[in-house]
Amino acid sequence: MAAVVSQMTVAASLAGGLTALTPARKVFNANSRVVAAPRLATSLAGRVRCEAGKGLREVIDESTKKDITEDEIRKSMETNESEQRSYFGAKPTDGMEKAVGFVPRPEIERRPETGDKSFLSVFAFDGAAPEAINCRLAMLGMVWAFVAEKATGLTVVEQLFNPTTSGLVYFVGAVQLFTYASLVPIMNGESTDARSFGPFTARAERWNGRLAMLGFLSLVVTELIRGTPVFH
Repeated sequence: MAAVVSQMTVAASLAGGLTALTPARKVFNANSRVVAAPRLATSLAGRVRCEAGKGLREVIDESTKKDITEDEIRKSMETNESEQRSYFGAKPTDGMEKAVGFVPRPEIERRPETGDKSFLSVFAFDGAAPEAINCRLAMLGMVWAFVAEKATGLTVVEQLFNPTTSGLVYFVGAVQLFTYASLVPIMNGESTDARSFGPFTARAERWNGRLAMLGFLSLVVTELIRGTPVFH
């Protein structure tokens, strides 16, 4: 009669779920001879890393991503009144339509999902990149200015150009990082409107970013006039 001396079972599970895996075990019979010793053919760590990455991306896309189709964009062009107006809110006339840059391009041409994704198109005045990048940098700048002024007692300009600080280095690094992070989805054909998570929507980001741009500009001008930090 055979008797099992030892057996170890390892169960691995991820978001998508992995089946239970049983590594090598030794089974002895009454004469203490090894009957079977199965081996795990593939690398457990390799499979875990591969399937974890795939599962994580799928979960994030399902939770935040919305596919924007060409039909939806064309419908927005027909129903959205702002698409029929100039940059300043006026309804375009024949003369205005001929003015270079006065009237934005049709939405279907400037959208990353359907439009031109060249550098000049993306960074045009009505392109997908400028407002998104400037809004994010302005929001970061307001938070940074508040914390740094409280900690150092220096104005924004002094933080950037004072020889004893490294503010300019951090500023250049932040611009490059936020620009690159914003361009990756755009170049892959995904606009900011394609992502949302609860209250974090593209519309909320745009309005918060626009207010942050106005606030940051007002902050810099006020500090230049007064010569002292606002948040100190």
